[in-house]
Amino acid sequence: MSVKYFPVTRERLEELAETYPTPFYIYDEKAIRENARRVNRAFSVFPGYREHFAVKALPNPFILKILAAEGFGADCSSLSELFLAGMAGMKGEEIMFTSNETPAREYIKARELGAVINLDDITHIEFLEKTLRPGPGLPDLLSLRYNPGPLKEGNAIIGKPEEAKYGFTREQLVEGYKTLKERGVKRFGLHTMVASNELSLDYHLETGRLLFELAVEIKNRAAVNLEFVNLGGGLGIPYRPEEEEVSWEELAGGLKKLYDEIIAPSGLGGLAIHTEYGRPVTGPYGWLVARALHRKSIYREYIGLDACMADLMRPALYGAYHHITVPGRERAGAVKTFDVVGSLCENNDKFAVQRKLPEIVTAAENGTGDFVVIHDAGAHGRAMGFNYNGKLRCGELLLRPDGSVLEVRRAETVEDYFATLDTRAVKNFVP
Repeated sequence: MSVKYFPVTRERLEELAETYPTPFYIYDEKAIRENARRVNRAFSVFPGYREHFAVKALPNPFILKILAAEGFGADCSSLSELFLAGMAGMKGEEIMFTSNETPAREYIKARELGAVINLDDITHIEFLEKTLRPGPGLPDLLSLRYNPGPLKEGNAIIGKPEEAKYGFTREQLVEGYKTLKERGVKRFGLHTMVASNELSLDYHLETGRLLFELAVEIKNRAAVNLEFVNLGGGLGIPYRPEEEEVSWEELAGGLKKLYDEIIAPSGLGGLAIHTEYGRPVTGPYGWLVARALHRKSIYREYIGLDACMADLMRPALYGAYHHITVPGRERAGAVKTFDVVGSLCENNDKFAVQRKLPEIVTAAENGTGDFVVIHDAGAHGRAMGFNYNGKLRCGELLLRPDGSVLEVRRAETVEDYFATLDTRAVKNFVP
């Protein structure tokens, strides 16, 4: 069983809502720091360990600065994410750039930052070389992303590897490393990412075995000694209370046994291990806080919030479960069944379907409405927000270790929504 907690009382929420109207995200800095330290302690059994936090999970420079202070780097997949990593003070090989269908300007920026470029396709070797001419040319260090195809099962979120658009085949990897070596590259990395939100420890250990054995094969077939293997991310979190988390210690310990069995005798001693966890680093330590606005009673009972899927789209996109609590009603039983919904003009705009919850009072009934807290929203939450229906994305707050709260991203305004339009041109336009 996983314990669902929320670090802010209802009374404190009322105070915060006077300054920061709902909906908003709030993140627990102390818990994020403690978790980051657990990661580093667990994986310290490997030489040269580095965690490149997956920026896509929570692309906020305040959070990235916290993680950088704990020794984390960043995994970036776009130009904007590279800027965010730089804004957080990350530099050089602390940054890994893993993208696909990559525009030239993004490779150029990654090269400028000294980031580790992780190529997604064999044709990108020539594309990168042409892109960097007549400048410094290919960097000394390059990494290649592996797609194991039918050798590895995927899962519901990321799909089957053989149907995925990412990475090199096994034979392409061998050819790719030989080509890089011929073109003057001196240092090499290997990467894969084959699952998302996977809670099976055995699945992640199997991925480790696959990559360790591949590292030895590459040494033998391409005469390349890899400098690091990046095991990717994909580790899940227990969104449902009945689920169990995968402990960092068990994961690192199981991988170390495989490392000692496969890597140590192979002549690749000193091979560094990198990861790019996102969800399990920050996911459990962020919450979407909303107010209950309306009650609707037709064929089902509905509670309508002031948040919608534009603020958190995972339930609509994946049918994902997020636990819901009502601050101030912790001791009340789950006595009524609701669909908890937002105001978007889409029928899948639902945070919960037929969920048993305490009785909820709405703003239409008492003028303010109960707070509704959506848990485990600290990764792939605000990051996946959008503006359909002209919805304005909510802000983000950071709960500091001393109990104070800092606004780390304000809520969008109507002016933000129209900022990319030339309103004078619109006014003068004659259709």
